[in-house]
Amino acid sequence: MKTEFYRIIVAAAAVSCITSCGLRTPDFDACGQIDATEVTVSAESNGRIMSFALSEGDKISKGECRGYIDTVQISLQRDELIRRKESAKVKTVDIDCQTRAQYAKLENLRTELRRAADLLVKDAGTRKQVDDLNSEIEILESQISAAEQNYRQNNESIACEINTIDVQIAQTEDKLLKCRICSPVSGTVLTKYAEEGEMVTSGKPLFTVADMEHLYVKAYFSSAQLAGLHVGDKVRVIPDDGTPVPEEYAGTVTWISSEAEFTPKNIQTRDERADLVYAVKVAIDNGKDLRLGMYAYVIAD
Repeated sequence: MKTEFYRIIVAAAAVSCITSCGLRTPDFDACGQIDATEVTVSAESNGRIMSFALSEGDKISKGECRGYIDTVQISLQRDELIRRKESAKVKTVDIDCQTRAQYAKLENLRTELRRAADLLVKDAGTRKQVDDLNSEIEILESQISAAEQNYRQNNESIACEINTIDVQIAQTEDKLLKCRICSPVSGTVLTKYAEEGEMVTSGKPLFTVADMEHLYVKAYFSSAQLAGLHVGDKVRVIPDDGTPVPEEYAGTVTWISSEAEFTPKNIQTRDERADLVYAVKVAIDNGKDLRLGMYAYVIAD
């Protein structure tokens, strides 16, 4: 009798506590945790972190940079390549300038040839003079052609060398960009794994950022519940935030698993006897005041 009496007292106290607090678990179809898309940003270069002005909880925009890894050696390589490129440009031959004198000589020979031809017509000149001038012109034209070919080959070789150097400069520029520590997405910094002054290698995680503007609940529905649920359907999401009357959020079903799985231990469904359930992702609209890891109830109307 005493044991039964104590049970009644404890039960009454629990009911009184719940009533006084005003807390009530709503009727729901499934329960899950609020989550967000997380991105782990890793180092893309080797070296010492020279600056890293980032703290957990900071809000960061897409493309915003908060630090950089030592760039001295890469900058020196780029400077060396730029000087090599300038040196190669100096070796480029100005073909017009180099052949200007030869073309002037060729033009004089052609002028003399016309005069000699006119004299030959008037019987005031000889055929030998005309033939000699023609021969000189042909030789000079061959010399100019050969010189221009050599100059063009030289310039093409230099152009190839410059193009190669340009590629190498672009590579160093890319390495310099990868020394920056930037966020690929907008969100909130959840975890920071490294500090200013540490040596890091490429691939080492630096921080994790979560897109807090687009939250979702991963809930689990039984086969019977899933029959009337489709991607794109609107549902209601009520967070378990500890307030007497939690705010209700509009949600949209964005993904339904194609394979059943056993109910996770920390997840409830309306029918707790259902062992096999399907994971469902529900995107939450206007979920800025929600916190990651908070439980939420999903109600499919």
